Amino acid sequence: MLALCVLIVTLVLPKQARFRFEYEKGKKWMQKDLSSPYSFAIKKTNAEIEKDRKDILKAILPVYQDNNEVVLTALENFNTDFETKWKDSGGSDADKIKYELLGTNLLKKIYKRGIINSIKKYQADGPDYNFSLAKNNISSQLNSIDVYTVKTAEKHIDDQLKNIVNTKIRNWLSKLLKSHLQANYIYDERLTDKLEADALSSISTTRGMVQKGELIVARGTNVKGETFQKLESLKAAYEEDAKVAGNSKLVLLGQFLIVGLVLSLLISFLYLFRRDIYQDNRQLSLILLVITFMLLGLSYAIRVNVPSLYYIPYCIVPIIIRILFDTRLALNIHLLVVLIAGFFVPNSFEFAFIQITSGMVAIYSIKNLIKREQFLISALLILANYFIAFLGISLIRDGSLYDIEWVNFIPFIFSVVLSLLAYPLLYVFESMFGITSDVTLMELTNTNTKLLR
Repeated sequence: MLALCVLIVTLVLPKQARFRFEYEKGKKWMQKDLSSPYSFAIKKTNAEIEKDRKDILKAILPVYQDNNEVVLTALENFNTDFETKWKDSGGSDADKIKYELLGTNLLKKIYKRGIINSIKKYQADGPDYNFSLAKNNISSQLNSIDVYTVKTAEKHIDDQLKNIVNTKIRNWLSKLLKSHLQANYIYDERLTDKLEADALSSISTTRGMVQKGELIVARGTNVKGETFQKLESLKAAYEEDAKVAGNSKLVLLGQFLIVGLVLSLLISFLYLFRRDIYQDNRQLSLILLVITFMLLGLSYAIRVNVPSLYYIPYCIVPIIIRILFDTRLALNIHLLVVLIAGFFVPNSFEFAFIQITSGMVAIYSIKNLIKREQFLISALLILANYFIAFLGISLIRDGSLYDIEWVNFIPFIFSVVLSLLAYPLLYVFESMFGITSDVTLMELTNTNTKLLR
């Protein structure tokens, strides 16, 4: 049973060589001087890549296509409507040709300058923006201030017709002209998106090189800025190189030894201190099942590249084990799970500190389970522990309240909410393995139930 558990956990864990150095941004490098074992490129930070992305998108002009069909159709429809609706203007036949020519020439001038529909995403820095106009397979750069929108074209019509003395004719002609205004410079979203995508695909994610033998960080140096980025780049290069050149079988063997050692310690604890559980296959199977599923969840989260591994409800294990068994066993199992998980998460010590203290709080908060409300109280206490640990580590790392990225605390909240799943899972495990927990006993002895009334 133990061998099967070790085998399953080992097979599902990520098969990747681990970078041998632990470091944190803002802390001193306490190990010996580190020189580059080989040449590698320095990765850009996310902020640098985002800046490059914004600069590139800013340099790509939106593309508009000159659609002459719109102009021809608008002029033709205007002349047709003018002929059929002239009698509504109240004008004489003698004025008809004059005003039709006036309207036609005005429309031609407006369309010659061009009408566009403004695109909001290009107006972040103001209402006017540059764009590229494709006309007869020739591209030219214009600014939106140099052309009309439908609104500014309507205003231009009113300005040009204000000298017409006859108010009725002026209003009628103005309304007719405005009804035939539409954009003849058409925004080509597909082509613009393609140009942007092509430009973004050329963004380099690296800048500069670190040569073989070059000093990366000296002992006692603060790990920040360029030094931190070089370490991050070395780590990425090392792990990528290990995927290609490393022996996956040896990595698998190493993981098998680690998982086997940890679970052997658990079995030794049960043999020495909880012989009753050790000799009961049902209870032993339950414990190994809980551990296996937790590590399976961790492995899955790593494979799908979850933004933060703190989303995983690690405290659900000590809660379940504490309720079904006892405090000592819950603490031991939690420590062993965290030890295994620590090999696959960044900042292992920080991770271990946060999860061990939270697990201890979870265990202590349900020492004597009397009411269901204790689950909620336990969750709140776990959340409080997460907050204090997160705040303390952030202050040590950043030295400022203003530099704390509070959004990084969201995964802890999510983890605490998921920890409440321990309550329904208890019933599942009880029915599967025939174990009676304190929760069940509490409900059976509730004097408000019909059976005990």
